[in-house]
Amino acid sequence: MDGYLLDLTNLDPFQKWAIVCAAALTIVYAVMRPWRKRKDPLARPPLSLSAQREVEKQMTELLVELEQMARQMSAQLETRAAKLELLIKDADQRIAALQAAGPTADLLPPASLALPPDPLHAEVYDLAGQGHSARQIAQRLGRPYGEIELVLALRGHENATVASADA
Repeated sequence: MDGYLLDLTNLDPFQKWAIVCAAALTIVYAVMRPWRKRKDPLARPPLSLSAQREVEKQMTELLVELEQMARQMSAQLETRAAKLELLIKDADQRIAALQAAGPTADLLPPASLALPPDPLHAEVYDLAGQGHSARQIAQRLGRPYGEIELVLALRGHENATVASADA
């Protein structure tokens, strides 16, 4: 087996040259490989000390801003949660008051929610009390007839509201 690889006598010339070229290319590759530049994206020239400090300062400022934003957002969430809890508590109290009033309780709004009396309504009621018709009141006040009829129709509802508020 010694010298078998060196015995190139039984090969044709093309095969001999192919083996010689392959060997030469392998040697060239092995020699040239260490000289080849490596393109490492992380292999940059090191930053100067001032540049490193500037980057560190920017990162610290960013962290401070993020921390402040997180505090602000959590405070807003806590405020909203507290408001919601107060609203829920108020709604629960109102529900309990309605349930305590029983099913016969009037469904009219409490006096605190009643609107202040309208001077037009008072004037219409006075004229109606004097015996004037809705058409006469509308002509006298210069208001539409439908509006006067509506005000007179609301008269019974307003009296019921005032009576329930007084009770």
